[in-house]
Amino acid sequence: MKQHHYKTTLNWTGNKGTGTSDYRAYDRDHIISAEGKPDIPGSSDPSFRGDPSRYSPEDSLVGALSACHMLWYLHLCAVNNVIVTGYKDEASGTMTENNDGSGEFTEVLLRPRVTVKEASMMAKANELHHEANKMCFLARSMKFPVKHEPQAIAQ
Repeated sequence: MKQHHYKTTLNWTGNKGTGTSDYRAYDRDHIISAEGKPDIPGSSDPSFRGDPSRYSPEDSLVGALSACHMLWYLHLCAVNNVIVTGYKDEASGTMTENNDGSGEFTEVLLRPRVTVKEASMMAKANELHHEANKMCFLARSMKFPVKHEPQAIAQ
């Protein structure tokens, strides 16, 4: 069995001078880095005093699931002679916050809108989303369902 390893660095940049001396005394801003790649500006969700112009961990999770699905899907289309000419996904996730402040995602819904070269490819194009979900490393790792509402159109 092959193993793949990933390394990132997270640097908190939200110390306004007094650290975490009070819940309101610090920003949630941080930078996520990986060698040789652009930095990702992060913060917490605005509901938790975060900067709405930065990516939250929740945004990143939904985006990562969407990207993982797309990459597997495009691969499967290529090896199954389905020619994709356009792909856009408006994904959403639902997180439930518990009374004690903890929480968990209960669902992510991917809504890929795929354009294929010919109408005869549409049925196979829609079918391959199921296989992509089974293959996506991230979707396989989640303890909540990653659902799909795909739509294929011909050019």
